[in-house]
Amino acid sequence: MTLTANWNYPTTVRFGPGRIKELGKACRDAGISRPLLVTDPGLAALPMLSDILNILQADGVAAAVFSDVKANPNEANVAAGVDAYRKGGHDGVIALGGGSGLDAGKAVAFMQGQTRPIWDFEDIGDWWTRASAKAIAPIVAVPTTAGTGSEVGRASVITNEETHEKKIIFHPKLLPAIVIADPELTIGLPARLTAATGMDALAHNLEAYCAPAFHPMAAGIAVEGMRLIKQWLPKAVSDGRDIEARSHMLAASSMGAAAFQRGLGAVHALSHPIGGLYDAHHGTLNGVLMPYVLMANRDAIESRIGDAANYMGLPGGFKGFLDWLVALRSELGIPNMLSELGIAEDKLDQIAEMATRDPSAGGNPIPLSQAQYRTIAARAVRGELGL
Repeated sequence: MTLTANWNYPTTVRFGPGRIKELGKACRDAGISRPLLVTDPGLAALPMLSDILNILQADGVAAAVFSDVKANPNEANVAAGVDAYRKGGHDGVIALGGGSGLDAGKAVAFMQGQTRPIWDFEDIGDWWTRASAKAIAPIVAVPTTAGTGSEVGRASVITNEETHEKKIIFHPKLLPAIVIADPELTIGLPARLTAATGMDALAHNLEAYCAPAFHPMAAGIAVEGMRLIKQWLPKAVSDGRDIEARSHMLAASSMGAAAFQRGLGAVHALSHPIGGLYDAHHGTLNGVLMPYVLMANRDAIESRIGDAANYMGLPGGFKGFLDWLVALRSELGIPNMLSELGIAEDKLDQIAEMATRDPSAGGNPIPLSQAQYRTIAARAVRGELGL
């Protein structure tokens, strides 16, 4: 089976090993001649970035680099990127990286033409209509991890450092015009981060699948995304140079983000505030929280999860799916409980209150109260799955 293809859902995706060589053409096709390449400091220090800049230069595209981006990008990072964009006279953005580089790059492209504060465009109601759509710069996205799926998403997650809240900034034009999805760029990712980002992709697919909204297309994408992760994530972690495993995981990551237009849920409603308060890795948090949220939602999703288990070749219905998830987490080295990440019970009331206000909460299969969120978080801190 060939691992190279061009897709046009939900945007133009040029997928396959070696496709990074087409980045210059992708920029021109998106109307970009003077891109600002936004990435994180870790990637900026790797030979990969020099190789990408050389590819662009050879194709007649001169890019400047902005890499002042935290693992959980904040308003200051976006403002600094906007300043670099304007001073450099750029006409578009290349967003390169995992979730941090992609979300920051998309936010810079969005905010460089706006006059209102970034928080005025949070994913609440029709707040996105406040933005000047014509002023949003074109984006070419290049993922280097298989987790966030932000390369095919219409939002950026940005941390408000004053409140320690992760905010979802939304606009339809935040969807990149073109994606270069080259699995070779993910080969250098360490096993620990491969596992954590893979669990993020699983959380996106799982929560989208369980969301109660009517969206059969998204549900179909989500369940196939979970099947791919079951088959290929352990292989990608055990052998980081397995290009077939890396390719399928990169696809499953994009599938998760396409699917979660159907909704997310309590996993993300809790991981967002915990990540904001503790600056913890988002994918790792999702990996820890998933089984506890599944148990909390069991009455509403038991039959549905049973269907997914059958499709994925897992015996035992809901219990079989849960057993697989817990075993996968252990196999990949994802902690069993939040306390292993240094998260204690002293902030659980605050976390629970923030979770009720998180936009992801609306997609949970059942409405959860602040007290219920606190109970889930407490069980996750202590490792009390409650089977």
